[in-house]
Amino acid sequence: MKNSQDLVEPSAPGIGTGEAEGEAERAKRKRRRLKVAHPERCIGCLSCMFACSRINTGRASLARSAIKVKTQGGLEGDFAVVVCHACKDPPCVAACPTGALEQREDGRVVFHRDLCEGCGACAEACLIRAISLDAEGKAVKCKHCGACIAFCPHGVLEMEEVED
Repeated sequence: MKNSQDLVEPSAPGIGTGEAEGEAERAKRKRRRLKVAHPERCIGCLSCMFACSRINTGRASLARSAIKVKTQGGLEGDFAVVVCHACKDPPCVAACPTGALEQREDGRVVFHRDLCEGCGACAEACLIRAISLDAEGKAVKCKHCGACIAFCPHGVLEMEEVED
């Protein structure tokens, strides 16, 4: 009987490549971020918010969604979709006293939930208020996974490549 290592072809992409090849491959990949491409199409159904929380936390909760759909002018007004802009020099990272928000070399901001003390400094520092605190007092921030896109019935959201 063959073991699992015998079943992998050595020429498969990413298998058996050297460290330098792995770095070159990462350099070729562009960073992607979530974009509110068509805000005028939003009907306020909140599907993106429920999808975000369900996929990323395992619970359908508006409070645990990293996307915010807000009304502008009550029920008859337009909707505004607020999502992290993936800033080049993110004020949320600078404001975090514990290092729970870390900006990687490729520009991505990664959230380390275990380091978050729930002080809210990141939420206050975010210029567009895309970061909030959940019921446990931990930060909720978009990680630009794009899972919400498939659940938006009107194509409001899309992924875009970001130049470094």
